Amino acid sequence: MKLLIDVGNTSLKAKLWQSEQVQACDLNNLPWHAITHVIYACVGRSELLNTILAQAAFNSISCFEAKVTKTLGGLTCAYEHFNNLGIDRWLALIASFTLYPNKACIVVDAGTATTIDVLNCDGQHLGGWILPGLDLMTRSLTQNTQRVFDDENTPFTNQLGKNTPNGLKNGALVATIGAINQAKPYLNDKNTQIIFAGGYGALLQQQFKASIFDPMLVIKGLNYWYELDENSNKL
Repeated sequence: MKLLIDVGNTSLKAKLWQSEQVQACDLNNLPWHAITHVIYACVGRSELLNTILAQAAFNSISCFEAKVTKTLGGLTCAYEHFNNLGIDRWLALIASFTLYPNKACIVVDAGTATTIDVLNCDGQHLGGWILPGLDLMTRSLTQNTQRVFDDENTPFTNQLGKNTPNGLKNGALVATIGAINQAKPYLNDKNTQIIFAGGYGALLQQQFKASIFDPMLVIKGLNYWYELDENSNKL
């Protein structure tokens, strides 16, 4: 059993991995007797992560931090300076590459920021974009303009706005939809799979036919990163 930990910009997500399945866990009552490895990725600092790693060390459990590499198991990073690619983006790419082999993918992680990455059917990452997330996009306007205001009860919808909160939130949504659509010509592949993750992934997935929302995409990527990294070290 593996303990998989994803430390994002604003939260820590932890799951157990056993028999190719993601399982929920209680961080206050972890089954240390059954855990063989701790695999983690860290975008931001976390005292909770430090506590968990200390507990793992006390129980003599090996810990592995996921890192971006230029290549991994047939997947190639587009960045010349690959260390500058966010580990969460790399893990989402690894998961998409593993779950949808030989398939072109557009991978969208919609959280604090919205990242869009393009992966061709040969495992070549072509690059991507980083956008403000939907909340960050709307907040930047309300904080930096005089007459634009928001309403917490107003949803994001793919419609023309007929009041200021509608116009603000719907504008953020359609801007993000437009950015995702802009990625399609880079692949020129009718069988492209669009995969969404993150807090607003489910909302965005509803805007694209035959797309997939996988809330565990980055967590799965942690497990696949470990497996691919372990295999590459054996060669």
